[in-house]
Amino acid sequence: MLTVKDLHKSYQVGKTTYEVLKGVSLTVEKGEFVAVMGPSGSGKTTLLNCISCYIPIDSGEITLGEKQLADLSEDTLAKVRNQQLGFVFQDFLLLDGLTVRENILLPAIIGGTVTSQTEARADQLCDVFGISAIRSKYPAEISGGEKQRTAVARALINRPLLILADEPTGNLDSKSSRAVIRSFEQAKESLEATIFMVTHDSFAASFCDRVVILRDGVVWRTLEKGGTDRTAFQDQLLDAIRDMGKE
Repeated sequence: MLTVKDLHKSYQVGKTTYEVLKGVSLTVEKGEFVAVMGPSGSGKTTLLNCISCYIPIDSGEITLGEKQLADLSEDTLAKVRNQQLGFVFQDFLLLDGLTVRENILLPAIIGGTVTSQTEARADQLCDVFGISAIRSKYPAEISGGEKQRTAVARALINRPLLILADEPTGNLDSKSSRAVIRSFEQAKESLEATIFMVTHDSFAASFCDRVVILRDGVVWRTLEKGGTDRTAFQDQLLDAIRDMGKE
């Protein structure tokens, strides 16, 4: 579904070049829920921005489905972002003047693809994520957890190949965080969604199938959940983070 191969990205500040990604390679298979963790400055957000092609890469390959994203024109990339990528952000980015249901439909509205089937899918997503009762409310009238579940539903409205989530629980309390992560689980189980999440939160990451840990711009370690229960997997993640600190 997603393949990143030998990805390099640096920034130029004055005469100084800062290399942020130093040959990152990873894959996300269809239907997987994968997280990326790592300390501040490890390259997590830069990696996400490169995958979405919001910033250009220096070298390497990013393949979504069968498309090499770095080779696409800006117009084609805009269509890919609208139709094949779904985005969930830490700050929700809902439009205050639209209802919950209208916010969910927004990618289809922008793409000019709103049909009766699309509207039915919006209602289905409201049911899946437990927000049917608030579909006519506005963002100012709902909780943070409800806002983020609305954002997850919005990311799924166009049936994207991949959802990119950037610290989706960063602004939420523990109860709302659990509800949002459950929404991702439901998206994977009920809607066969593929999710790639950047997070600092070992609790959120412990629900994933696999966690890629970045350090200093490279993949330092990859942990697979396998048959491990969630609590034991979180302990493994915390142990890995402690090992990184020792090194």
